[in-house]
Amino acid sequence: MEPSLQNEKRISPADQLLSALQKLIPDCQKETDPLKARERDRTFVQSGQLTDNELLALYAEAYHLEIADEEDISAPEIFPDGKYDFFNANLCLPFEWDEEKIIFLVPDPYSIHQLSFQVRKNWNLKTEFKLVRRSLLERLLTKVMNAENEEDSAFADAEDENTLRTMAGEARIVRLVNDIFTQAIELGASDIHIEPGEDLVSVRCRVDGVLTEIMNCPLNQFPAIASRIKLLGGLNIAESRLPQDGRTNVRLGKLELDMRISTIPILTGESIVLRLLNQDSITFDLKTLGMSPEHLKQFEKLIRIPHGIILVVGPTGSGKTTTLYSVISQLNDRRKKIITIEDPVEYKTEGLCQVQVNPKIGVTFAAGLRSIVRQDPDIILVGEIRDKETADIAINAALTGHLVLSTLHTNDAVGAVTRLLDMGLENFLVSSALFGVLSQRLVRKYCPDCHGTGSVDGAKCRLCNGSGYKGRSGIFELLILNDELRSAVNKNASSSELEAIAVRHGMITLKQDGQAKVAAGITSAEELQRSTAEL
Repeated sequence: MEPSLQNEKRISPADQLLSALQKLIPDCQKETDPLKARERDRTFVQSGQLTDNELLALYAEAYHLEIADEEDISAPEIFPDGKYDFFNANLCLPFEWDEEKIIFLVPDPYSIHQLSFQVRKNWNLKTEFKLVRRSLLERLLTKVMNAENEEDSAFADAEDENTLRTMAGEARIVRLVNDIFTQAIELGASDIHIEPGEDLVSVRCRVDGVLTEIMNCPLNQFPAIASRIKLLGGLNIAESRLPQDGRTNVRLGKLELDMRISTIPILTGESIVLRLLNQDSITFDLKTLGMSPEHLKQFEKLIRIPHGIILVVGPTGSGKTTTLYSVISQLNDRRKKIITIEDPVEYKTEGLCQVQVNPKIGVTFAAGLRSIVRQDPDIILVGEIRDKETADIAINAALTGHLVLSTLHTNDAVGAVTRLLDMGLENFLVSSALFGVLSQRLVRKYCPDCHGTGSVDGAKCRLCNGSGYKGRSGIFELLILNDELRSAVNKNASSSELEAIAVRHGMITLKQDGQAKVAAGITSAEELQRSTAEL
């Protein structure tokens, strides 16, 4: 009598899987603990004994499970009644669901019975499972976690934003912020710095290049102050963890201010800096920059060249942009096509085509300059030459009939030559295209009322707020390339050699120009030293 099939020993899926694994990996050991079995299989994949797909095929055959088509899996939907922590702990993710069942993605079969029990208990639903590579499942779980965090933070931010908007609209905060602006204007400030400290909020203004504190505020007012300023600049008032930049116009009485706003996160909150651009009070005139009659005559002759490069150099805050716009103002006679590319465009000027650098969409100095050359310009203003690509295009433009004006960050005039060469430009190109370099600094001028004493008739001078200085003047060094200098550039002469040649031909150095202004009673020796300390 043949034995009954019912008496035959049935092979469990776990044993069937083990048998298949042992055929491929003879020393494979049986593991009854799901976590240990999962770790064992991961070791096989990590060691290269099995691929992910080979392991999935073994799971599918032993447990009669379907392998999910990865092309059908995109951004996962968030299961409405479950949380990331549950799915992560059970290494699974809902893939499809309806009122009766949930289809889960799983990387292995070891927890499917426990998961089925949990789903019946929590949601009273049936379960089905599809296998998927573990690495893909982990990426999908990360997407779910990020999506849940965004939802949670969006809800929290919405509440915070409403609170911040209410605080920013309070009359006392509006008055306080307007008072900060008014004081800054009265002082003639170029920038406002608002910084929360450990105990107070410090408000400082940069007047004639030097920061001066104008007020302190209670620390608990900072969120409202920051929100008010962000609202004015169109920034995200609920975001304080990332830097932000904005621009706005603010009207104070009859005065309209153009303000650039920058925020960055700091340990005590956010640092907020506002650059004030009073378009009504700005005049661009070479005669008002503080050039000596000799410098002015030489420079006005230089900017009349039909083509070539003229550079204005100096550190940040030395007045380079003002000088360039004064040049443009003098050359802007409506008979020339003038295009600028800047980062940012600080002064909107009639008669110019002004381009704003925007690296996010590919508008860099180099890319913008390349397009500008095709616009048939006569004069091109490049906000700054930062790299070889921009320098190459500028040189080529200068050699093909355009006047190119730009800036570099160098300490002196001859330093501009060596900087261009250090960028990798050929000596003969620099010597051919470069016609002149103006190096400059700004020094504070003695106050006309108190003449540097800070007081009038024993009282603090109101005009300069007791500082003794009011307004600034430039000090200048003008390098004009002649035949001897061009020959020296071609021979790769050092900066000191170039300067010696320039001085022999009459170049007045920055310090010499500054000393002349000290002797004329325009500024002090201390102020000159502060401005030229690195020279």
